[in-house]
Amino acid sequence: MSFLRAAFLLSGALFAGVAGPLRAQEAEQPDANTSAPTANTEDGVPAGRGRSFDPAYFAQYGPRNALDMVSQIPGFTISNDGGGQRGLGQANQNVLVNGERFSSKSDSIRDQLQRIAASEVVRIDLVDGTTLDIPGLTGQVANVIVAEGGGGSGQFRYRAGFRAHNTQPQLYGGEVSWKARAGALEYTVSLKNDNDRFGADGPITLTDGTGALIETQDTRFSGGFDNPILAANLTYRPSDTVLANLNLRYGRDYYFRDDPEIGFPVIGAVRTRLATVRERGPEYEVGGDVEFPLGPGRLKLIGLERFEKDIFESVVVDGFSDGSASVGSRFTQTNDIGERIGRFEYGWRMFSADWQLAGEAAFNRLDRTSGLFDLATDGEFVAVPFPAGTGGVTEDRYETILSFSKQLTGKLAFQATAGGEYSKIEQTGSAANSRSFQRPKGSASLAWRPAANFDASLKLSRSVGQLSFGNFLASVALNDENQNAGNNALEPSQNWKLEFQANRRFGPWGSVTFELERTWFEDFIDFFPLIAGGEARGNVGDADATVLETNATVKFDPVGWIGAQLDLRAAIIDTSVIDPFTGEARFFSNNTIDFLELDFRHDISQSQWAYGASYFTNRNAFYSRRFEIGRNQEGPGFLDLFVENKDVLGTTVNFTVANILDATQNFERTVFLGDRPDAPIAFSEISRRRIGPIFRLTVSGNF
Repeated sequence: MSFLRAAFLLSGALFAGVAGPLRAQEAEQPDANTSAPTANTEDGVPAGRGRSFDPAYFAQYGPRNALDMVSQIPGFTISNDGGGQRGLGQANQNVLVNGERFSSKSDSIRDQLQRIAASEVVRIDLVDGTTLDIPGLTGQVANVIVAEGGGGSGQFRYRAGFRAHNTQPQLYGGEVSWKARAGALEYTVSLKNDNDRFGADGPITLTDGTGALIETQDTRFSGGFDNPILAANLTYRPSDTVLANLNLRYGRDYYFRDDPEIGFPVIGAVRTRLATVRERGPEYEVGGDVEFPLGPGRLKLIGLERFEKDIFESVVVDGFSDGSASVGSRFTQTNDIGERIGRFEYGWRMFSADWQLAGEAAFNRLDRTSGLFDLATDGEFVAVPFPAGTGGVTEDRYETILSFSKQLTGKLAFQATAGGEYSKIEQTGSAANSRSFQRPKGSASLAWRPAANFDASLKLSRSVGQLSFGNFLASVALNDENQNAGNNALEPSQNWKLEFQANRRFGPWGSVTFELERTWFEDFIDFFPLIAGGEARGNVGDADATVLETNATVKFDPVGWIGAQLDLRAAIIDTSVIDPFTGEARFFSNNTIDFLELDFRHDISQSQWAYGASYFTNRNAFYSRRFEIGRNQEGPGFLDLFVENKDVLGTTVNFTVANILDATQNFERTVFLGDRPDAPIAFSEISRRRIGPIFRLTVSGNF
């Protein structure tokens, strides 16, 4: 990708200092009277906190909440919220509030930042996680310092969307929240709905192994989801040394998708298909923690209970123009998914270093009931045996970790963790099984800050991957005509990961961040062939991945274009695993190979107006299965334009026109008559379906 190479060359030139050493614009500020963690000190020599951004820095953007501010930190990207982490574990999210981790597992970092009014933010410190006394953090971490006290504040955000083709309007998205304090109690109550509508249309072409046409199809799909959630977050601070949090969350999930198509085979009757998917169900989370002094240190106790019920149904029915009887199938699945966690963290200072002993017990469960049905000649669905799709999976897991953090010099900090976990996995149903595992875990990291405009970190870690319990049991994808067998011998993957991050700042010109990540997997999970036929998700052996990513912010104020900036994020991702079907090395199935994201924004000086554009493009790897390979992606690139006014009757109004370049939804696959790679090709399928322009309106404000 020429764009991607250009992005890395530009970032590399900036990083090497082509622009010359510049004095940092963000001045170091004295510590405020907050509970924010600071780097360890020894012999009275403080370690630098990093960069600090006060509210004046963000004023040009007209921020409504803390998320608006964090999103404008040069060269910084909010992490993916630690999705897939086993239990609570150590901190791995790169945003803190007053030095504390977010205590809710289900609420995203972005959701929680949106509930903090910009007027309450004292400053935002950007530090290296290794210098903090919070085990597990490394690389750049944004610590949002929020003022205590004050009256109540409310936030609201309304999102609507419209598409020119195939979809219903998106009308009910957004959130309203209220945050207030009553004595020692601070509370936030919010009601939000994540919703979207999507769809595409266009032809699909099927050809045989020689390229001869088999069938053309007129297709379209449309769907959407709504996820209304009511949440409450309470913080109680009866004294300067005691802190307690309680998080309550209840929501419901609604998802639908309709895929009508008309098939025109070269030989045979015209076929009319209707495929539908429906999913719904409730979810809740109750979690809390309390932290207090005990002996020479502090003890933190954490508890969490999560539950989600998914009621899923998929139906596919084909009718024929020659009057033949319709054929079809129906698949149902009900999942009860639960997680219960208890954790303690005891931290103390000894030998001029910070220590922490942590222990966690986590109990995860899945109860699944599946049904498979065929359409009878009388139009009714008749059940067929499908015992492998019903059963239960539980995992009882216990973990202990000892952590050590020390500021070695005024410019160098070190952190190490060591421990392990024991887990027992039990499965019920037609493939009942029970197994147990003992796995080591730990990490070591260094943070180096030789100058105010440069810092770097290096981390080596050993971790255990999270399992998807659904892979233990069989399931069916009707519209793709695929079936996944269950695997009662599935084991968690393990990996060694080496992470390097370097940050170079150029004062008023912006900053550049480079990240290099190398991971070595054991017991990697992917599809593999079953001896008795079919395929399942299972452990396929060793694998490795290398990620090179850059994140740069270029500001144009120094050349007189006040308020204009360009944010660039790009990555190249090289993965390798031996395909269990062919014995050859390939990319991870469906994994991103590379991406480029450009965001330009101009806040017009001395006005409330802003405008900008964003561009995104990426490439995905093919997926690999026993009888087929394929790839699903959108592109080649998305270009969006927006205009924004930060004071429309006291609100911020943003209007965006997306997909200016008319990117399409693209799918291709090749299906074989038997085992790959030697079996002849049954058919190849190619589709390029129109998405069309997308119009979005966002209105946000405070009350």
